[in-house]
Amino acid sequence: MLMLQEPKTKQSKRTIPIPKSILTELKAHKIRQDQEKLQAGSKYQDNDLVFATAEGKPINPRNFNRSFYRMAKKAGIPPINPHALRHTFATRLLEADEHPKVVQDLLGHSQISLTLDTYSHASMDLKRRAAEKLDKILEVKKNSSDKTEE
Repeated sequence: MLMLQEPKTKQSKRTIPIPKSILTELKAHKIRQDQEKLQAGSKYQDNDLVFATAEGKPINPRNFNRSFYRMAKKAGIPPINPHALRHTFATRLLEADEHPKVVQDLLGHSQISLTLDTYSHASMDLKRRAAEKLDKILEVKKNSSDKTEE
């Protein structure tokens, strides 16, 4: 049985900024949802949910997963479970040089070690960039030591 309950921790209940492109999609979704409310009439159970069935009820997780996998396949995205999107989210932000503390706060983790150890992955791109940074550091050191020898 599906149950609605309060979040587990204080960090779970937070305000997070939403990218403009996603906000645009959410507004379009709200318009569609309002139309569904009108069509359902008195059958609609308004539970104040962002995502609900056409009658306003919570979406069964199995139905959500089926829809998710169907949309991912249609979009050409390799099979990935919805929770794995948290890993992708964290990794992509870290690859974009976002500060780990910001990623931690967005994910709602109490410890930064959880964010870095569990939800981020050192991709080959990150490793290459680290090597490039090291090259620059070593080049600066080499150039400054060459100048002091003159």
